[in-house]
Amino acid sequence: MAEPRSKTQTADLSVAWRDVVRFIRQLSHDLRNHLNPIELQSAYISELEREDDVKGEIKRLREMISGLTSTLQSLSKTVSEVKPSLITYRASDVAEDLRKKVARDFSSESAKITWNIHAGDAMLDVDPQLLEESLTELLANAFRYSQSGGHVVVTAKVENERLLVTIEEPKKQFELSADNFGREPLRNVSQGHYGLGLNRVRAIVEAHGGKMYAQYNPNASILTTTVVLPVSGDSAQD
Repeated sequence: MAEPRSKTQTADLSVAWRDVVRFIRQLSHDLRNHLNPIELQSAYISELEREDDVKGEIKRLREMISGLTSTLQSLSKTVSEVKPSLITYRASDVAEDLRKKVARDFSSESAKITWNIHAGDAMLDVDPQLLEESLTELLANAFRYSQSGGHVVVTAKVENERLLVTIEEPKKQFELSADNFGREPLRNVSQGHYGLGLNRVRAIVEAHGGKMYAQYNPNASILTTTVVLPVSGDSAQD
């Protein structure tokens, strides 16, 4: 008779990432299928109801349902396969688009950023929307986890036919593995955050033929995240 599995063996059970992705997407789809008729029923009840107070409560209920549906859609998107639609785009425009988005989406934190953009006329073959998504996620992480009052430095420069985008952020400690940076999905999970962002960023960068890595300086308490992207054609500058 086979011996029962120990608690340690059960804890070390490995599941292929593709199976995890399939599970997350299917679960999100199934839950949205349950939420959609609830939202429709709430809308119908709201049309029948005449009391303003009750209609207000129904409106808030619909907003909560909509928020949960959006969360599930975002979760499914985060683990979906990255398929960029590449166009030729100026590197300096990528940086400027990012600066505008950060100023719009993170108005209170944008003042903490120092921008050093030296991309010149270099051109990239990129999906601007996906690339902006990945860089915004890195900055969102910097705002979320950096020490209070610290400034973030964003530098973009062209070197050896590559665009290097670095994000330097103050961080008292760095518990992730620099060697596996962006390759440990679901490791750090908290309310509203599921440890998938960095994995998504890495997937986007690699889909553009690029690389992402991190270096931590414990003496200066600075984490530097670098995104490296190939420059298009003959536009490279030293």
